[in-house]
Amino acid sequence: MEQDEAAVSVNWLHQNLKNPEIKVLDASWYMPFENRDPFQEYKVEHIPGALFFDIDHISDLNTNLPHMLPSEKAFASAVTALGITNTDKIIVYDGKGMYSAPRVWWTFRIFGHDNIWVLDGGFPKWKDSGFEVQSSDASSDEVSKSNFATHVVQLHYKENLASPTTFKVEHRPHLIWTLEKIKQNIEDRTHQHIDARVRGRFDGTAPEPRKGVRSGHIPGSKCVPFPDMLDSEQLFLPQDEIQKRFDKEGISLENPIIVSCATGVTACIVALGLHKLGKKEVPVYDGSWTEWECQSGAIIVTIDSATSS
Repeated sequence: MEQDEAAVSVNWLHQNLKNPEIKVLDASWYMPFENRDPFQEYKVEHIPGALFFDIDHISDLNTNLPHMLPSEKAFASAVTALGITNTDKIIVYDGKGMYSAPRVWWTFRIFGHDNIWVLDGGFPKWKDSGFEVQSSDASSDEVSKSNFATHVVQLHYKENLASPTTFKVEHRPHLIWTLEKIKQNIEDRTHQHIDARVRGRFDGTAPEPRKGVRSGHIPGSKCVPFPDMLDSEQLFLPQDEIQKRFDKEGISLENPIIVSCATGVTACIVALGLHKLGKKEVPVYDGSWTEWECQSGAIIVTIDSATSS
């Protein structure tokens, strides 16, 4: 496994699953309207030995925006609770194949851990390949660690209690963009802005899945929908095919790029696609469209016109 690879195959993981240096994380997450409980599904079946990483709870609990990045201390506490060390090689997957796992890949990289890869095709590909799955009850070590990870984050934010940590973080702020940076980029155009949402939502012709959120896009952004990175089995396309998707929208890999989506999840799929093409330092706008749209006076561009509110 090369250090600069972004993803590994299910066959590779199956062959290396018993390696003590390998830690596997189930990072499944679903939109609220899907009415799916990823942690309950994890308990029913998961890759043997995998731990559950809850992106909704291992997050910044001081904001109303969904699953924003946690603080350095909160992240270190959660990862320590999961029993992950700085020398571990992490493989992260999700229940859709390629959806929320790249968000956790990006999160670990934000905090200085490069030894992380996404499982290409995720849990569906693992099961389709006939590999073993495991269930865990409430008393199991895996479930206990996963529950403890979310608990220490709650202690950090709600009671201001620090948990002992062994996992050392090295924050990389250049990989995360804020609302202020996005506003500045509209003026300066230093970075090409890619929006990973599907075209209808970007154009303002299809509704956003979250109630009360208008569709449209940020001025100056271009649409490269995250499904364009993947084939019908939720596997990453070959590099030349991924390259064509960016070429079609006039995105140059020679110039800086920033990616966003609705809440900072699927943008990480596009960031991972860019990583596979050698573009490894692509920041994600964490608040993404959900933060932009709710501003007073937000400029919302649609296929018909630019409007302000």
